[in-house]
Amino acid sequence: MTATPPRGLHERLRDTRARLDGDVDLWGATSGAAGGPHLVPLSFHWDGAALLLSTPRASVTARNLLADGRVRLCLGPTRDVVVIDGAADPVDTADLAPGAADAFAARTGFDPRTLAEPYQYFLVTPRRIQAWREADELSGRDLMRDGRWLA
Repeated sequence: MTATPPRGLHERLRDTRARLDGDVDLWGATSGAAGGPHLVPLSFHWDGAALLLSTPRASVTARNLLADGRVRLCLGPTRDVVVIDGAADPVDTADLAPGAADAFAARTGFDPRTLAEPYQYFLVTPRRIQAWREADELSGRDLMRDGRWLA
């Protein structure tokens, strides 16, 4: 039994947007043809519409996303989770929106542009976002469908 009543849609939206604005790290799940699911921690920058990620170009995560851009991202602890299903598009540093790489570096505390190992940026456009704390919030957990916020 939970100590607080289930949140309504507007409260969940507010809490989810606060997590997107305030968190720095998330879990990213990808899948490749040569293997099963691959789960790694990643840092991110949220610009209000999409998440910017960066990972070594030779990593399993980058190879999976380059082959199949589907990704599932998870923020927060298991009893206050935000799950984002989206499409990840590779973006070269030169093609990033002005200031995006600087914003990513400022937020995450590391700048892939300064590393000897080549990194790949990915811009993840959310298609579905869900949020829930306990079983009593499973109903109504969808906050975004088909890339559109529900409120």
